[in-house]
Amino acid sequence: MAQRYTRKEVGRILGVEPSRLRYWERLRLVRPRAKWGERFYSFGDLVALRTMQRLTDHQVPAWRVRRVVELMEQQFGTPGSSLQELHFVQQGRDVLVFPPGASRPFDPLRRQWALPFETRTEVAKVRVLTGPAPEELFEHALDCEADPDLLPQTVEIYRQVLELEPDWIEAHINLGVALYQLGRVEEARKEFAAAVELDPLSGISRYNLGCVLEEQGRIDEAIEHLCRAARAMPAHADVHFNLALAYEKRGDRELARREWLAYLRYAPKGLWADQARAHLKELSPRSKSAAPIPFPRKV
Repeated sequence: MAQRYTRKEVGRILGVEPSRLRYWERLRLVRPRAKWGERFYSFGDLVALRTMQRLTDHQVPAWRVRRVVELMEQQFGTPGSSLQELHFVQQGRDVLVFPPGASRPFDPLRRQWALPFETRTEVAKVRVLTGPAPEELFEHALDCEADPDLLPQTVEIYRQVLELEPDWIEAHINLGVALYQLGRVEEARKEFAAAVELDPLSGISRYNLGCVLEEQGRIDEAIEHLCRAARAMPAHADVHFNLALAYEKRGDRELARREWLAYLRYAPKGLWADQARAHLKELSPRSKSAAPIPFPRKV
């Protein structure tokens, strides 16, 4: 059976943030297999992701790569083309592609073949500047997320994205996370709730909303959303951890114990494993002291 990698493993191997992976998946630049609420990536997916890293490192936006792939599919009749099948050549901000089996690159935007390193002298064309596309803004926000000092700027950029694309679930989720990190919990809750409304089956949206509701003391609501998240993502250890905490706050000791055990089943060496074991020890029934053995009676 071919090796498959989880999103967390891909993040460790390539150093790619989960939010960026979700964005590339949304653009269909990589198509991991979905199972048990998790995404599983093949070796070919890793090759595609390395290609995306190389292009974005050279300031080529992901949305531009998506457009190039779409044009290739239209012009060569190859629907479902994957990045690992294509070889890209960058010329400035232009992206040329070697189609499978071709010996020279093709320019999908101009619909013509090109020499690999040809230089062009072109007359500058006047165009109307309409502002950055939502995809460009989203990528800029992803870059800002890495610096805690830029979180206020991150929030504003995500709000700009949502003004242009109000139904973009990942933008609502990422905005909610940034707001939460700034201590603006109620605003974060509204963004996570908006993501749940857009996709009620989204496990990560339910999880984030449940965590915020639990922090606000709205325990019953938190448990409802965390249970939905656990059904959507049964192997996500942190969901079970937070659900166990919520059950404890409500006094449901046996349900809390079940969730602590679930966390340890999926993350026996996880960051919170010792804390989970400590909670289990507190929840375990105290062993009754054995009755004293009576002295033997003389016959």
